[in-house]
Amino acid sequence: MRKRSMFLLAAVLLLAGLCAAQSLVLDMPRQSQRAAVSQRLGITDVSITYHRPLVNNRKVWGTLVPYGQVWRAGANENTVIAFSDPVTIEGKPLEKGAYGLFMIPAENEWTIIFSKNSTSWGAFTYDQKEDALRVTVKPQTSEFRNALAYEFDQLNSGSALVTLRWEKVAVPFKVSVDVPHIVEASLQRQLRSLSQYTWVSWDEAANYLLDNKGNPEQALKYADTSVQNEERFENLITKSKALERLGKKDEAMAIRNKALERGAPLQVHLYARGLQADKRQDEAFAVFRSNAQKFPNAWVTHTGMARVYSGTGDFDNAVKEMKLAVDGAPDKQQKTYLEGLVRRLEAKEDINK
Repeated sequence: MRKRSMFLLAAVLLLAGLCAAQSLVLDMPRQSQRAAVSQRLGITDVSITYHRPLVNNRKVWGTLVPYGQVWRAGANENTVIAFSDPVTIEGKPLEKGAYGLFMIPAENEWTIIFSKNSTSWGAFTYDQKEDALRVTVKPQTSEFRNALAYEFDQLNSGSALVTLRWEKVAVPFKVSVDVPHIVEASLQRQLRSLSQYTWVSWDEAANYLLDNKGNPEQALKYADTSVQNEERFENLITKSKALERLGKKDEAMAIRNKALERGAPLQVHLYARGLQADKRQDEAFAVFRSNAQKFPNAWVTHTGMARVYSGTGDFDNAVKEMKLAVDGAPDKQQKTYLEGLVRRLEAKEDINK
């Protein structure tokens, strides 16, 4: 009985000590406050939930956080990092999911640990057998940070550096995502939902593949399905691009011409502008001319002809056409933009460059 009483007393004292720091039951303020940060890479979400200890004039590295020991990379409960899709960390693969983020600090090299256990309190029950991945990185010097923070740096379309900053140390590790592969797989799933019943979804999927060097045969299938749902200028143009990518130039031209025949003046004009962006100037000028013949009174076709005349050095006629476009433009914003083009043409500047 005495041993049992002593055990209960020790447990009560331990619980009291913990409760003095913070409540284990109630929602109360904590010294190290909770924070969360997230970043999307492509369509992949990366999130970190952690608690932010303060330096508070303490010696952090090597003392408060000992070198060579597993650290929770924050305070209180596990720091948790989650990925909605598979990623690579410093070039090494890691499956999607939530992981306990631990670190082993050292003066010249840190070990970053992604543990399958993300629900513990600190590193007290850490078990290396639960590691999903370990990588090593180099720490860097940084401006002083009183509160520990995680940040996403050097962001681009498919990667970012996740950086821990605290005191005067920064510890970055690179997270990368195979965006095209993940998006292609996601499209196949999404196109089995209600989105399969609209032409827009299939057209967007096809254009994504074409714009990102995806499978042109799959892009053609998507475009065909879009046309079957509802034949429109937009998906006919998409289909023509897919056929062209597959080397079927005659079929591509026939579908393109069909699209241009049914296109509204602005749609055709924007298509021609796209050709200019692809440095297909002669094709663009041919479309501008055809659009003007079909819709001679549309304000946007005058802008197209102004570009044709500008490209051939006939600035007098280019100015005339652009002024007609200004007169017919539907709103003040458009008029202001076109007036700027008039001034450039009057200065004999090619507006196609």
